[in-house]
Amino acid sequence: MAKIIGSAPVLLVKDVVAAANYYRDRLGFAYDRLWGHPATFCMVRRDGHVVMLNLAPAEGVVPNWQVADKIWDAYFWVDDVDAIYAELQASGAIIDYTLAEKPYGVKEFGVQDVDGHDLAFGQVLDR
Repeated sequence: MAKIIGSAPVLLVKDVVAAANYYRDRLGFAYDRLWGHPATFCMVRRDGHVVMLNLAPAEGVVPNWQVADKIWDAYFWVDDVDAIYAELQASGAIIDYTLAEKPYGVKEFGVQDVDGHDLAFGQVLDR
């Protein structure tokens, strides 16, 4: 059977360059290309994972949490949530909610990007 070998959330953003630079400077992602003049698309990467940033239509951006309470736009499972939490705090990322153990067996925290998208980082707890 064929396997899915990757995935990439696509987030609508108000300013592709500002969003890409926030992901690079505050969240530890990298990018090597912007598409369009002015930029309308970018793929940021970290640890083999991609987030696609696409210019929003004139109607604007509506992060998921504004539609459904406490729901993320992207969720990343990590192998050392304490380390990435410390890294993102030190880089000046916008911490949405602090590091805590959740009742569903994950230690996680959340950040917001410049467009208000919620991104969670979680580590499954050994129970």
